[in-house]
Amino acid sequence: MPNADSSAPASAASDLRRIAAALAAPEPLNWVITGDSITHGLVHTQGGRSYPEHLHELIRGELERVRDIVLNTAISGNRIVDLLDDWDRRVASWHPDVVTLMIGTNDASDGGPREVISAADYAASLRDFVARVRALGAVPVLQTPPAIDVANAPERARIGEFAEAVREVASSEDVILVDQFARFAELGAGGVPWGLMNDPFHPSATGHAALALELADVLGIRPEGPRGRTLPLLEGLVTTARLNA
Repeated sequence: MPNADSSAPASAASDLRRIAAALAAPEPLNWVITGDSITHGLVHTQGGRSYPEHLHELIRGELERVRDIVLNTAISGNRIVDLLDDWDRRVASWHPDVVTLMIGTNDASDGGPREVISAADYAASLRDFVARVRALGAVPVLQTPPAIDVANAPERARIGEFAEAVREVASSEDVILVDQFARFAELGAGGVPWGLMNDPFHPSATGHAALALELADVLGIRPEGPRGRTLPLLEGLVTTARLNA
């Protein structure tokens, strides 16, 4: 994907312009969507579509970009260091044009057998991720992990601190930010968006509809015309879930 602002340092604004120009051009794009179990999108969707699958529908179906590749390389249980340690397989070998990352729910955990890490350590790894993506000539997109039910997942009580770390890295590195944590907190009216959750920290299929809506909105993926059916459908699912929660 060519960089129209190649003479200037990469920024969130220039990256959004790159994506918009690329979506309007005929050359195919490689989209790598990665993270942990939430992005992995299995089990907790109970047969429904995950947010990477909705992105696939929007891009290759409704935008008719049939030669684009939308690849999900997320792995359940992973932390950011696991992704960095498996970089070639998970990211680089696919020659991506856009790489989105949502990870941190496991990084924030202070329970279980893994070493407890600080939000500062996590932020340092996120900066490494951004540098590696930009070195590939691709656009990095950082997503905060969604808000969770801390009362029933106390080992992940630091999740808000880690979401803030994503925001700080996105700001300091001038990277596109999709603030799923803030959106889920908003949908839960400051609490837990029960209608969007399958358990204390995994979104349900409807929760994935909300994740897809926020990601598509920030990236400017808005199919129109007779094929533009998915976004209104997802909006209806989220609205209904909130009313019935």
